[in-house]
Order: sequence, then C-alpha cells, then structure tokens
Amino acid sequence: MSIPDIYTQGIARGWQVTDATSLDNDSRFDADVLIIGTGAGGATSAEILAQAGLRVLMVEEGGLFTSSSFKGNEAKAYAELYQEGAARATSDNGIVILQGRSVGGTTTVNWTSSFRTPDATLEHWADAHQVAGLDSASMAPWFQRAEERLGISPWAVPPNANNDVLKAGCEQLGWHWAVIPRNVRGCANLGYCGTGCPLNAKQSMLVTSVPAALDAGAHLIHRLRAERLLFNGDQVTGVEARGMNSTLTRADGPRVTLSAKHVVLAGGGINSPALLLRSDAPDPHGRLGKRTFLHPVNFSVAQFDKRIDGFYGAPQSIYSDEFQWNNGTTGPMGFKLEVPPTHPSITAATIGGHGRESFERMQRLAYSNVMIALMRDGFDEQSQGGSVQLRKDGSPTLDYPLNDYLWESARRAWLAMGEIQFAAGAKAVLPAHAHGRLSRTFVDFKTQVEQLSYRIYDVNLASAHVMGGCAMGEDPQQAVVNSQGRHHQLSNLSVLDGSLFPTSIGTNPQLSIYGLVGRLATQLRDELTA
Repeated sequence: MSIPDIYTQGIARGWQVTDATSLDNDSRFDADVLIIGTGAGGATSAEILAQAGLRVLMVEEGGLFTSSSFKGNEAKAYAELYQEGAARATSDNGIVILQGRSVGGTTTVNWTSSFRTPDATLEHWADAHQVAGLDSASMAPWFQRAEERLGISPWAVPPNANNDVLKAGCEQLGWHWAVIPRNVRGCANLGYCGTGCPLNAKQSMLVTSVPAALDAGAHLIHRLRAERLLFNGDQVTGVEARGMNSTLTRADGPRVTLSAKHVVLAGGGINSPALLLRSDAPDPHGRLGKRTFLHPVNFSVAQFDKRIDGFYGAPQSIYSDEFQWNNGTTGPMGFKLEVPPTHPSITAATIGGHGRESFERMQRLAYSNVMIALMRDGFDEQSQGGSVQLRKDGSPTLDYPLNDYLWESARRAWLAMGEIQFAAGAKAVLPAHAHGRLSRTFVDFKTQVEQLSYRIYDVNLASAHVMGGCAMGEDPQQAVVNSQGRHHQLSNLSVLDGSLFPTSIGTNPQLSIYGLVGRLATQLRDELTA
C-alpha cells in the first residue's frame, strides 16, 4: 500500500518549507513569533500560535524526513533522525542518550508511550519548586485535549511477547501492571517506531501539529542551527543561525539572521539551555543548564525457550508502577518498569558483552526479553541531575554525576526485573553489567546482583528522556523561567519544552509536554493577540 507523502502534497499546495542548505548567504527572515525546535513543545506552540493568525517561523536543526524515507533501517535512521547520530552521551560517556533531531523532534522516533504527568509529580513541583497553577485538576483538560488531538488511548491489541513477559511476571507475583496509552491511529503493529513511521500512523508532530501550523501559514526552515541569541536590555532582538551541511554534521552553511517580536525556545532538554549558554543569556543566579534529568535506565535480559521476537509489534504496551511511589516523592529513588524494542543494533549496543560473549547473546536475541527501569531522578536532595555545559566548539554536553543513591536504585531495579522475568518463565537472566553473567535461578541472580560492582562503565545505563535545564518556578533564584514559561530576565522569551520540568516526571514525557505547552502556548497566544 502506497502512503501519500503529506509534505510533498503540502508543498505543492503552497506550504512554506525551506531547506537552509539552499539559501544564499546573508539571508534574513522576520516573524511575529520565532520557534526554535519542532518537537513536542515547538510544534504544539506553532500550531496554536499560527492558527491565531500570528506569523510563525519554525526553525529545525535536523532535516525534513517523511514517511517515504522511513524504511525500518536502523543505521540510516540513527544517522538521520537522532542527535549526534544516536551517539549522544553524558560527558563521561556513563549514560547513552537517545534524543531525536529532525522535523518532529523526538516525537518522530519515540515508541509512542503517552502518560499524563503523575499527580505526585505536580504536587511536588508546587511544594518544592514554587510552580504555580499546574495542579492536577487544572491540567486535566489540557491532557484530554492532547489525547483527543493525537489519538492517545490504551493500546487495544494484545501485547507482543516482549511486553507480555512484564504482564505475565507481574500477574504471577501479584504486582501492579497496566496497558500503556499510545498516540497512534491506524497502527499496523510493525514495531519499528524508533526509525520513523512509514504509515503516518504514529501521531507525531511530524504528521499533526507541524502540518497544521503550515496549513495556517507558518514557515518551516529545516537544516538550520540557531547559534546564538542577540540582546538589547531585556529584549531578544534577533537570532544568528547557520545552515547545516548535507550530512547534518556541521553548521558551516549559509548565515541566516532571524528576528521576531517573541522568541520561543523548544529545542528540548540539553539544546534549549545550551543555546542560552552560547548566547551568554542573563543568568544571575547560575541556574541555567542545572538540574537536567534523564530517567536513567538499566537493563535486564532474560532468555526463554520460546521465541519472543521483541523487534516486532508495538514496542511498549505494558508497564508497571509497582516500585514507583512506594516511598512518596522523596526517599529511595522509585522506578517505572517497561520493555524496549529489541532491534538488533540498539540492543547489541545496550546489553553489553564483547567478542564471542556478545555474539552468543545476539544469537539468542529472538528468544530474549529485555526489561528496563526508568529511574525517577530529581525528587530527593541526593538526586540533583546533571549540568549542561559547552564544548570548545559551542556544542552541548551533559555532566551527570553518578552516586550511591542512583546505584541503590539500579540494584533494586535489577532485583525487581529479574524476579518478574523468572516468574514469567525465563530460563536464564542476565543483568546488563560489564561483569554480568547468566543466572539460571532467581536465587543465583539475586546473589549476583548483590555482589556486582556499582560504578561508571560497569553498569550499562541509557536514557531516552531528557528533561530540565531551564527549570520553571516563581523564584528567580531557583528557576530560569516562571510558571508560564517566561524567562525571568528576558521579557520576550519563552521556553516551551521539556526543559521546563524542575525534576524528571516519573513517566514517558511526551504527553506531559503536549499538555503543559498546550496550556502555556494558549496563554501566550492570548497575550500576543490581545
């Protein structure tokens, strides 16, 4: 079945879409609102503001890749659709970071899991971080609006075997499990969501809010890196940008000047604070780039006699919060249990092993379940997250110290995951650790986990959820922006993306961004059109 390319059709109808590599030097673009980034925050903002009649300019560092170019090819997708070719990591390489970079941002490549912000998280933000007006009751209609807009509902198809391990194990143990809501319409259950949806079934920003903004007259410029903001007093007066090269590895193309009455940063955690850092933006209390969170993830690999084929079917459809809120928001770090898809390249890179050991693990891939624990960082004083820093060339990196508080969570998470996997019938379970080995019983697995070393490079860690760095809150001494996303020192600058979060949220963040930014962008729309 041939799927129409909505961008080919839209451009033929008159959509304003510009590839920055085609521009001449010294180009200039003006707008009412400039939005830097086209992911969950940027595209949601663009749709709302453009439909109000404002002249909106969307800028995206990545390229425009559409359904016609999505072939389920891991190597091609990681190179084209992810930050640093899917090789982004913390500054010491202790945590691998999967983060999108293309039109649609991470929403183009995420695994579709869509949860409302937990009530406990919103309450913690109000109590500990002076975030005003974002209680559960006031946010509920914004989450509902996003759910209706993006087809978000619990996945109605039976879970694939990979997810069913989590369900079956929890049922056997009497632990919590539930079905994950997914943002899909007409999903064919292919399973390669992380390489871009060839059917336009995933209701990402690539196929929803970006096209809606273009229909309303917005202008999209892709392959254009925003390098620095220009200031005059408390005003952002312009943005210096530069076109990317054809492989999206360097910004050495045409120079472009952008200006607007109001500027919205929506490059996501790491990138939004990095742009402000490159620009020497006002930061009188040293909060910029601080408290950046990752939901650090560790892995447990279980081998079965039956085929699992975790590379097929909806990648995430079952979760467990059995260990998420047992101690409230503080105390030992809680974690959410899910499974990832087991696509060969990404799985080989994350479960570890070398030489024959790696070869033997991958030979059993079709018979293996992989489980992950999303560790909820940022709620306790012992969890301060990371700090965005700049390399000599101005590119960002994240310094994220690892401490005993996080390692204790990783240890408890391994014990929980291993117990679930054995309860579901696993014949052997391996903690993804430099010195991990297959255990044939849970008793042996537990002994192994207790005896493992807990230190950087030994424990395999990854993240697909970057949050914080431009924290919101009413106290300028603690936060970069206020509870409406407005910069505390710059009057015409808003931050509308996941970098707003003052902690991690304890669940996959895309719906939290849609709901929060939907509300804040609507408030901004009303102000700008008054």
